[in-house]
Amino acid sequence: MATATLPTSGNWSDSKRYLWPLGALILLLPIAGTIGYEQTGWAVTLWFAFIILYAVIPLADYLIGEDHANPPDSAMASLASDRYYRYALFASVPVYLGMWFYMAWFGATHDLPWYAWLGLTLSLGVGCGLAINIAHELGHQTSPVERFLAKLMLAPGFYGHFYVEHNRGHHIQVATPEDPASSRFGENFYEFFPRCVAGSFKRAWNIEKKRLEREGKSVWHWSNDNLQSTAMTIVLWTIVGVWLGWQAVLFVAIAGAYGGSLLEVINYLEHYGLMRQKRADGSYERCQPHHSWNSNHIVTNVLLYHLQRHSDHHANPTRSYQTLRHFEGVPSLPSGYAAMILVAYIPPLWFRLMDPKVVAHHQGDMRKANIKPSVRDAVIAKYSQSASVATA
Repeated sequence: MATATLPTSGNWSDSKRYLWPLGALILLLPIAGTIGYEQTGWAVTLWFAFIILYAVIPLADYLIGEDHANPPDSAMASLASDRYYRYALFASVPVYLGMWFYMAWFGATHDLPWYAWLGLTLSLGVGCGLAINIAHELGHQTSPVERFLAKLMLAPGFYGHFYVEHNRGHHIQVATPEDPASSRFGENFYEFFPRCVAGSFKRAWNIEKKRLEREGKSVWHWSNDNLQSTAMTIVLWTIVGVWLGWQAVLFVAIAGAYGGSLLEVINYLEHYGLMRQKRADGSYERCQPHHSWNSNHIVTNVLLYHLQRHSDHHANPTRSYQTLRHFEGVPSLPSGYAAMILVAYIPPLWFRLMDPKVVAHHQGDMRKANIKPSVRDAVIAKYSQSASVATA
């Protein structure tokens, strides 16, 4: 059973309080790469953000380790209402938009070899992926200001459907076969990615269509959240096109697509093989902490505003990032997201590492797992047979 260990006495303080602005500062890494290029002429500096994501952060997670500290009940209200955390998140908005416009300008005004272009594009894509996570946190809030900022952060990467789909789709159907954003046992990332993108986009439009129909409005009404975020994208891309030319629009579009893929690879590892069970009436049980893979690695958690405390996030989706807790007894990833996305890119390695963890979580009863339909019967038969042999 999942439990959160809480302090029993003494004054509690957030040990990561003054680290949260790093989530905004990391968005400047692509610019740092261009400055390095201007100073040295070395194309490798344009890969700076990409290298930080895939090499430096995983190493830092390993060296610095985990943080299992939880705020006590007595601190939750003041922690949730502390405006410092809100402003730390808000700071990322102008930083990201400024970085995005600067990178578009840099790409349009510099003649670069292909390998430098690739590094520049991937580094901007890393920034776009980080921005989607910031939009994720903003989109969970109830304030109209924060919800507007969520859509604005999604606009440069043309990922506005996420605002609708995540909050009113994924959180409703998470860890079920019906959820395109929950990966299935035996499904590799390259199978999951197109299924998730297509399914999520379709679901976002269906959600808004039904909502607007209840209000007597057309799906093309201006209040459609999908249309609002798309309009923001059109405005931003038009500015770039008029200012810098169509090649700059192509550049930011490709970077945005890569940023979206970073979101989806994280989606892939967050619920792999986990499934909520059905009640007698056919409905699914309420989402619990054990329906998400969790991680407490400090570095990635700070840079992603506690996204890795995913077990608490799905069990208590209205909690702001600073109040999310660690739970004992939940499925846990062996490392932080930055390292695990590398593993997810290599299916044999992913299956070798994660499949035994899924089986152990379900105690060998794979009928309780979310399994890729084409292999479901074979998987259940395999592990049922293994269990029979073990008990013989």
